[in-house]
Amino acid sequence: MNNVKTAMLIAAMTALFMGLGFLVGGPRGMLVAFAVAAAMNLFGYWNADKMVLRMHHAVEVDVRTAPEYYRIVEGLAGRAGLPMPRVYVIQEDQPNAFATGRNPENAAVAATTGLLERMTAEEVAGVMAHELAHVQNRDTLTMTVTATLAGAISMLGNFAFFFSGNRENNNPLGVVGVLLGVIVAPLAAAVVQMAISRTREYSADRRGAEICGNPRWLASALAKLAQSAGRTVNYDAERNPATAHMFIVNPLSGQRMDNLFSTHPDTQNRIDALVAMGGEADTRPVPAERYERYEAAPADAAGGPWSRGLDRQRAAADEAPRRGPWG
Repeated sequence: MNNVKTAMLIAAMTALFMGLGFLVGGPRGMLVAFAVAAAMNLFGYWNADKMVLRMHHAVEVDVRTAPEYYRIVEGLAGRAGLPMPRVYVIQEDQPNAFATGRNPENAAVAATTGLLERMTAEEVAGVMAHELAHVQNRDTLTMTVTATLAGAISMLGNFAFFFSGNRENNNPLGVVGVLLGVIVAPLAAAVVQMAISRTREYSADRRGAEICGNPRWLASALAKLAQSAGRTVNYDAERNPATAHMFIVNPLSGQRMDNLFSTHPDTQNRIDALVAMGGEADTRPVPAERYERYEAAPADAAGGPWSRGLDRQRAAADEAPRRGPWG
């Protein structure tokens, strides 16, 4: 069923892309848009995860460079019966996280330094269990490819004005068609993008609570995320808004209600749903000895015990040149 939903959503985004091509360049523009969309879908299937990670300047870590974080993900992946994903850290003060990859065998999870430094080990486990739930539910392919197509639709809409004076574009609506393309198509893409995220976040919350063993860990993390994310500007996310729906909470701006134009469900509604799970989840720790060891570690002035394991990774990121999303 997830594969069917993925195909339907990608088809809907492709149709939007073709419709915008028709409004810009008539039948010929629609054919060109179809060819471009087909190429982007193929390219996105194999490379969209790498593009998203580059957009946010994510740096891969391992058990040596971020031992606590890596072992938490390792323990959760084992509990969920998933292959070990690649693990990334994003140098970003805003607490947030996302997962990407075309399937569980090629998945990656990424967390910001803001999240790792502000959360307890249990809260980090709750957040990463949520991201692994997206991997297990195979949401990551849909969300990553949709981000690529949504960005392309917005970009094509911005270029539409350049073609508005071309009388040979066979667009029956003329300038009105171009205006519709500029305004309506990106808006429709955003609505599809938002619908994808909102319908899947609740499912990932529930499965994430089952994976980590305690719904209150994720509920506590979401409460902190709701307080912090909206007050911190994530500049990479602002430059790449088409990826906003991939994060566990909206990296662009907070939303106070579930409505059509919200990229995520209201965080309080998600917290209430997790608290309502109560004793439904398997509350066995994941695994207990790891959390006991991390919890006993003293927190330094910069944040929790996570900052010790991130010092080497932060220094490497500072030395590396900043690159655009295309490398």
